Amino acid sequence: MDIRELRYFAAVFRERNLTAAARRCFISQPSISAAITNLEAELGTTLFIRHKKGVAPTRSAEQFHSVARRIIDDADAARNLFRTPSARHALTLTSASDVALRLVGIHEAADARIISKSMIDADEHFIPLWTDRYVVALPPSHPLTLKDKLRTSDFAGVAMIDRCHCEQSEFFSRTAQPRETVAIAESEDWAMALVAAGVGIAIVPEGVARANPDVAVREIEVEVKRQVGLAYSAVRPASDVLQNFIAKLGKQRPNAPRAKRVATITDGR
Repeated sequence: MDIRELRYFAAVFRERNLTAAARRCFISQPSISAAITNLEAELGTTLFIRHKKGVAPTRSAEQFHSVARRIIDDADAARNLFRTPSARHALTLTSASDVALRLVGIHEAADARIISKSMIDADEHFIPLWTDRYVVALPPSHPLTLKDKLRTSDFAGVAMIDRCHCEQSEFFSRTAQPRETVAIAESEDWAMALVAAGVGIAIVPEGVARANPDVAVREIEVEVKRQVGLAYSAVRPASDVLQNFIAKLGKQRPNAPRAKRVATITDGR
């Protein structure tokens, strides 16, 4: 088998259709079919079941896909290892979300804030919810994915996606390596989307990185953690809804999974 056959297989696995896979790879459908036939003969198993609307992956294809994807990503990483990056321009992006019971923008009025402890105000109470360590999120084909753990020196001259949080600033204050910011994302979701799109790498909480299947994750030699919790005013009376929510939090462990929000809360992490 060769890398092209693996790419064609990955395209068929994703599209579930030979014609769509051929269009995605900019080749003819017979070439896609021939590649799949060759792979099946070499592997000694059936990878796809044909039907009227396209193809369905077999159990063998499900098992083989992770291996093929890893080989493709490693090959792309090796190819990009010595490639000179093109000139880039910084782009600032913002995002506001409304999810669950009501998650509002960081500057909007709210009963409480889900925020890192390092960012609370002097007139706020803080209830810890969980602790996250920081890792590096990378595009799967990035050259740095060839390393199991990244050192601070590995970030020199690497295109990075920034976020405004103290923990990341703390990390970079420990190293003299210059940072090359190519994008600034206000939210973690936007940061991960930019990483997945290949814009750059990002230092993000491990829970955020692991939850995104479209990025690679690597540990860093400098351990940086954040404590996230519920911050609310110490001078303004809490609403009944918020008081009930705080009472429920008191019955849970400090590092319990994220609870369902039951008040108007600002996501200020």
